Amino acid sequence: MLAAERRDHLLGLLAREGKIVAKDVAAGLGISEDSVRRDLRDLAAEGQCQRVYGGALPVSPAVVGYAARQAVAPDGKRKVASVAAGLVRPGGAVILDGGTTALAVARALPPDLACTVITHSPTIVAALLDHPEAELFLLGGRIFKHSAVACGAAAVEAAQNVSADLCLLGVTGVHPETGLTTEDAEEAAMKRALSERAADTYILASSEKIGTASRFRVLPWEKVTGLITDADPRDAAVERLTALGVEVIAAG
Repeated sequence: MLAAERRDHLLGLLAREGKIVAKDVAAGLGISEDSVRRDLRDLAAEGQCQRVYGGALPVSPAVVGYAARQAVAPDGKRKVASVAAGLVRPGGAVILDGGTTALAVARALPPDLACTVITHSPTIVAALLDHPEAELFLLGGRIFKHSAVACGAAAVEAAQNVSADLCLLGVTGVHPETGLTTEDAEEAAMKRALSERAADTYILASSEKIGTASRFRVLPWEKVTGLITDADPRDAAVERLTALGVEVIAAG
């Protein structure tokens, strides 16, 4: 089989099965695992897959820049945001992550809702300036422009000095096996720090993120309260998550 044919085979397998196991592909094609790994390295370099131990997973479309992400699945994000906003109770305190889905949550909060919003995102704060009853706390640090949020040691230290009833957290990859992932190590650390300061953590994930993976793990499933998604409940990845005991809240 030519290299181009192997590539098409791998991409087709990834689309059908949602993952590639290198040793199984090698056995099926009668080639070495090293050949499969080289093909996966080439595909990963082109952004066609996310390599993981033993093979590859679909790459998340949410790893593009902040401005570009605003055009990715806006309807799904609004559906997820509507459900998430309903979890914020009057008088409660919520840690609201950055990113485009979290921004949709901020815009979905009732203007007269009395609550405390803690965030490391300047865009979230700006979106809530006209909410007269909302107390706003901005955690500072180095600004990670890809997601328009503060990250790094200063931001993590600031997060360790707050607490909240609820954390609404965005990620770029949601997968039954690899857990919750994002593309930057410091951003992943910041998300962990935020989650640790809340009684409950819910993951915000529109359907295009389901079944995909990014480079750095944020949290394992046992560390989260539930997942809010507009993905079809019959989606194979969603069904596996439900079987694992993850609370999946349908948005739609």
